[in-house]
Amino acid sequence: MSDDFNLQESLLSLSDLSLYHIPAEVDIPSQRTSTVDESLSSAIESIVHDPESIVHSQPSTFDVFQSILKYSDSPNITGPILTKLLDVILSSLTSHSNAVSGLVGSQGFQTDDIDAPMVHKQPLEMWAFLLQWFITSAERGAGKSDGGVCPTTTSGRGKKKTTNKNTSSSTSFVWIDQIPFVLGTMHRVLRIPSGRIWRTSSEKESFISCFVKPSYQLAENESYLKNQEIKLGIYKVICLSVKFHGHSFGAQTSIIQNLTYFEHFSEPMAELLSILEKEFDFTQLSEEILRDVSTKTFAHNDVKGPRSFSKFLIKLAELSPRVVAKQMPLLLGHLDSDAHPMRMAVVEIIGLLIRDLSLSDEGDEEQKAKQIKKYFELLMERFLDLNSWVRCKVLTTIIKLCDLPAKFPKQRHQITELTIRTLEDKTSSARRYAIQLLCKLLETHPFGALHGGTLNLAEWQERYDKIEAELAKVDAVELERAKRDVGIVDGEDQDDSQEKDDDEEAEAEDEDEEEAEEVEEDVDGEEDVDGEEDGEGTPKPKAVKKEPKTKKKKPRQSQLDITGIQAEQSTLDPELIHKLRLTKKYYSDALKFINQLEGAIPTLCQLLVSTTKTEVLEAMRFFRIAYEYDLQSNEIGIKTMLHLIWTKDNNSTVPAPTTSNEDGNPTGGATEAGATKGIRANLIDCYRSLYFDVVPDLNAKQQVNRIAKNMIERTYGATLAELTSLEELMRTMMAEGGVHYDVVNKLWQVYSTDQEIPKAQRQGAIIILGMLALARREVVTERVESLLKIGLGHFGMHDLVLARYTCIALQRLGGSAKKVKGSLSDKTMRLPMDNPIFLKLQEIIEHSPKSPQWFSMAEQAINTIYLLGEQPDALCSEIIKDLTVKVFEKSSSTQDTIATTPPQDDDENTNTNNKEMQVESATPPPDSQDDRATPPPENEKKDQIGSFKLAQLVFIVGHVAIKHIVYLELVEREFKRRKDETAKQKAAAKAAEKDSNDLDAVAGNAEDDIGELISGIRERELLFGDKSLLAVYGPMIAGICASPKRYKDSSLRQAATLSLTKLMCVSAQFCESHLLLLFKILETSRDPVVRSNIVIALGDIAVCWGSMIDDNSERLYQGLSDPDQIVKKNTLMVLTHLILNGMIKVKGQLGEMAKCLEDKDNRISDLAKLFFTELSTKDNALYNNLQDVISHLSVGQHKVDEDTFERTMRFIFTFIEKDKQAESLVEKLCQRFRLATEERQWRDISFCLSLLPFKSERSMKKLIEGLPFYQDKLHEETVFRRFTEILAKARANKAANKPETELKEFEAILTEHQAKGLEDQALEADVLRKTKAAKRRAAKRPQAGGRGKKAVTPEDNQDEEMEEEAPPALPQRSTRGAAAKAQPKKAPPPPKPRRGGRRKVVESEDEDEEEDE
Repeated sequence: MSDDFNLQESLLSLSDLSLYHIPAEVDIPSQRTSTVDESLSSAIESIVHDPESIVHSQPSTFDVFQSILKYSDSPNITGPILTKLLDVILSSLTSHSNAVSGLVGSQGFQTDDIDAPMVHKQPLEMWAFLLQWFITSAERGAGKSDGGVCPTTTSGRGKKKTTNKNTSSSTSFVWIDQIPFVLGTMHRVLRIPSGRIWRTSSEKESFISCFVKPSYQLAENESYLKNQEIKLGIYKVICLSVKFHGHSFGAQTSIIQNLTYFEHFSEPMAELLSILEKEFDFTQLSEEILRDVSTKTFAHNDVKGPRSFSKFLIKLAELSPRVVAKQMPLLLGHLDSDAHPMRMAVVEIIGLLIRDLSLSDEGDEEQKAKQIKKYFELLMERFLDLNSWVRCKVLTTIIKLCDLPAKFPKQRHQITELTIRTLEDKTSSARRYAIQLLCKLLETHPFGALHGGTLNLAEWQERYDKIEAELAKVDAVELERAKRDVGIVDGEDQDDSQEKDDDEEAEAEDEDEEEAEEVEEDVDGEEDVDGEEDGEGTPKPKAVKKEPKTKKKKPRQSQLDITGIQAEQSTLDPELIHKLRLTKKYYSDALKFINQLEGAIPTLCQLLVSTTKTEVLEAMRFFRIAYEYDLQSNEIGIKTMLHLIWTKDNNSTVPAPTTSNEDGNPTGGATEAGATKGIRANLIDCYRSLYFDVVPDLNAKQQVNRIAKNMIERTYGATLAELTSLEELMRTMMAEGGVHYDVVNKLWQVYSTDQEIPKAQRQGAIIILGMLALARREVVTERVESLLKIGLGHFGMHDLVLARYTCIALQRLGGSAKKVKGSLSDKTMRLPMDNPIFLKLQEIIEHSPKSPQWFSMAEQAINTIYLLGEQPDALCSEIIKDLTVKVFEKSSSTQDTIATTPPQDDDENTNTNNKEMQVESATPPPDSQDDRATPPPENEKKDQIGSFKLAQLVFIVGHVAIKHIVYLELVEREFKRRKDETAKQKAAAKAAEKDSNDLDAVAGNAEDDIGELISGIRERELLFGDKSLLAVYGPMIAGICASPKRYKDSSLRQAATLSLTKLMCVSAQFCESHLLLLFKILETSRDPVVRSNIVIALGDIAVCWGSMIDDNSERLYQGLSDPDQIVKKNTLMVLTHLILNGMIKVKGQLGEMAKCLEDKDNRISDLAKLFFTELSTKDNALYNNLQDVISHLSVGQHKVDEDTFERTMRFIFTFIEKDKQAESLVEKLCQRFRLATEERQWRDISFCLSLLPFKSERSMKKLIEGLPFYQDKLHEETVFRRFTEILAKARANKAANKPETELKEFEAILTEHQAKGLEDQALEADVLRKTKAAKRRAAKRPQAGGRGKKAVTPEDNQDEEMEEEAPPALPQRSTRGAAAKAQPKKAPPPPKPRRGGRRKVVESEDEDEEEDE
């Protein structure tokens, strides 16, 4: 029965087991397990006795095996039965394959015995059929019984592998354990020469498919591929089938299908092809698959397919780069694929091929260099890819290439330039990888061979200049020798030109020789270097080479010194000259690389303040590396980095990314946010490693000196913002124990030394000590005597900056504990007024020499008195009286002439503002110059001294007033604390709750009384009390401010204005009476320092007396149009603070603030962006004022140009995110069309409409409803284009299940109205032209009648035509010339012809213009 077995038909029948017919089928479901086992055992026994019985036995043994497999899912089929069946199948296949191999491989095998292996054909097919069927059943879950327990189930693509365990382990069937044996048997079977047994390809394919198809089926289960033994067994089955049995085409089809439908197949299939190439020397399949892949196309929104094929290509390129390189011309077509994963794959493949070429020792070096150059060109092009992931992949690919031994010098400069350009990429990930690549380029630069690797620009420039000078001498000597050889005599005119030609020829020859002998690392010729040097700012060689020509004449031929010539020739070693030229080229390349990095530092500084954490960390890492390589501009980045100390983050326990971290995976990133320290912690580590950590090879004393020196140097040239950030850094390090006490002692030693040291060094020491004392008060408390002796003694008198910072250090004595809101306790330490500290402070305020630094010093001295003194008002009163005596001890005549002379230069930049008064931009105002003759030097000196003393008095009065307010608040708090303690004691004595409540009420009333008392003192006593000292000076200060012509000294006016604003913060009555004066000064003052101070003070006044400023807020906005940038910035800062904190109301003035978004000063534009960003979070504040902003910028005298308007609106509209706001804006903007008369307004409104998201249907509905308002404006090209953009946006946001009927109708309406508008416009122009032509003809008639007694001749017509053509030349004439010509005639023509002629001229011009149009 089995003689009729047909493998192909049987395989087809397996597709539906219920229809599969078995001639002698055993009814397995109705039999017991033991009966089935007996049937199987008897069948196996017959096979053992006669292997051929599977073909000839009756009843068929084969049918028993088929019956068991057909019902393998039946509970009767247990694990032992399946194990027996599998054993007999595998052993039989092994037996027959060994027999065939023995026949074919025996020595006696002759051509006569060619049919001998055919005996085994049918048995092999039958056993192979059973094996495939068994594998299919096992994958489906055969061997699982109802009573069994399934301990392990692994699902894979809808199929299950089940481990079935019964009561004992001996009865279990674990399929995964059997798979390696099954695959091993397949290997042995596939070793037989199939061509000897199966003569037709169809039969052979059917037999091979019995092994290959199960292999692919097993591979579909991802868990199997994780088992190395199973995975390699599957690979070997497929490889043997492809290599020996013609399965190449089938494998190609299967692999492509698997890559399409199974994503986990990507890398395994690449490994399969690699094994096929390396172990079986069969590359044809790989090549065919690559060709097939190169022809595939993917849509831009296809995800699964491109990702699978891209992984496959990358893995194959890693394992078999030579195979991929052969098909690279075809694969490059995917660089234009719409699917970005394919473009990314090709980019990474290019990197792998470059790596393979550079590491390979085989092949022609020149050919490899050409290939590498071509591949790099392709990578450079992808820097401009539209997709950010592709750009990131390019960067990570090049990062990997930088680690190779080859440095690729020819491409390195271009890579650096493109990377620096990518720092401004719009995508954060691309910018991050660009910084990583710059770090890698810096770490792996090829310029460390000669001088150790540092990249200091000045050092390399000096080296370049030296080598340039040496080469200039060599060139000059060679030129002299060339002249002597040809016998040229110097002194003739043509010598110069001949000399120049020889120079160029010699240079060209040297270049040819250099190009022939250069190694691969050198770039193109010397001429290219010169061209690059000109662009990079390096010296031009030509200028040096011309020097020898002008020094002295060359001796004539008869006067030549033969000995000297021979000596010169012996010194010109060709190898040395060639070495010099290569060194020059080396230096030139290094300079170009350094200049590129220096140019990137400003952009990297901007990235330090990025909102993306990973960018900031990478930028910090760059500056850390750049510091080690000694880049000149690196200091700028390190200073900018310091401000990151204020960043709020909590990730401070995980290591920072200080090492190279390029994994080349754009999706994962090079620095994962969760695996790094926070920005603040990373900054502290960075500064500590750069400046404050110990370094090797130094003893303890040197270590301390180095750290102290670095700390002091951080203060050199530091701005106020940098010092504030440095203070927080030092405080944090000191609090964490990061500053050794030996370093503190060294700083005190520098501060206290009696030796002459630079002022900045001593100042830096006390600045740092004051910062450290914030964390530990003991730093200062133990050295108070030194502070008084040095900072407030002799050194302080001559260095007021030192005195100022000494006062700040003294303030740390009171402690730095921050007051808790609502707390009545005061932990500040107070000192008695007889303490030497106050005596020294009074002395330095009253007796220090005249200096512009006095004001900032006095400010801090008064702060110290009020912070530490128990009764600071008493001491300050004494100081004010002493200063008053000094000012007014002169005669009345001197008082009258005070401040009428021009101030000294030192006084013009006086810093007198404790509220960040800006003095750096102050310039002497024009009205400060004295128009009178210069008085005698004695009087001038007296007047200047008197002016400065008055300024000192005024400044002290103002600052004492503002500090006394703070002191009164402390007094109030102390009263409340005492009352609170008393109330608590009484409450503790009373047990009843009611009594306790009564006492609380009494205490509360007492606190209210105290508050009213203190506020009354502040309002009425300080500036208006009979016994108040400050009340004496209020009118005087106001008088100085109100008389700028009399008091012209700039420092006096600055101090008086500042004091006036401080007094206005004390009393509402004083403020109200002088507010108009303050606004007048703000409008009329020419001193930007005064205006800046007033603007800042108005912010403080608004906090104290909000209603006064709210009524005059429009005057505050005037500062936004101030010509001085500092005044403008301060105005914006004050308004930002007041508006965001709700202290003043916005009354339609946001348009001026919106103008600041496009300011040229980055500080102003950044602050404006911050303001609008914060304002957008305040309910509907921005939305409510948006209409006013649009009107302000688009219409009227404040309008801006269209480009500025569009950039501003594009930024502001990003904050309109709510659908309701967008819908309402659509309606309001459409209504604006109704009143818009100018085309500019139409374009602005339509642009604003196009910025809205149109995510909801209601937005589109509102737009369509507003059609009557803008339908007559659609003929304007820009307006129509904006509405087209809106339509496209609406379509993109439309839900997929919504019809487009409404949008299509709207599009048709838009087009219709545009066409109608264009027709109306053309018709109007045509009517106007015809009207003008009719008027012109009417104007000709009376002119012809007036002349008309003679007939009109053709000559007259010709004259009229000439007259019509003449008017365009009339505008070139001078009116004065025409009048001069008209005067001698004395008989003007009649009025009518003149008017007609004039009208004719104008009309003819209009007609000509229309015809031109």
